[in-house]
Amino acid sequence: QVQLVESGGGLVQAGASLRLSCAASGRSFSDYDMGWLRQAPGKEREFVAAIDRSGGKTFYADSVKGRFTISRDNGKNTMYLQMNELSPEDTAAYYCAVRLGNFADDFNEYDYLGQGTQVTVSS
Repeated sequence: QVQLVESGGGLVQAGASLRLSCAASGRSFSDYDMGWLRQAPGKEREFVAAIDRSGGKTFYADSVKGRFTISRDNGKNTMYLQMNELSPEDTAAYYCAVRLGNFADDFNEYDYLGQGTQVTVSS
């Protein structure tokens, strides 16, 4: 069992930056790959970014590539998502996720999900 708690969301203006954090507990942090997903009102949940258990490999959705950076600190049991140049299209609830096995081809299948943190970007 893995427990995930996200933080760092908020209301910002377009062009601003935010850093999301995800604190994990319940299982050895370096045993699993992780990702960030988001879901906007009326839309399906979508993949944002993923990172392997060592932190050496990262993957991004095309919509955030070059603006968002995923990272993890295995010593602190915490994963991060640095979001720069935010736009109103980034408005969504952001979820931290754990993948126990290999990543799915679309990086959109996970075994555990946090409760989410809301990010709202005004124009």
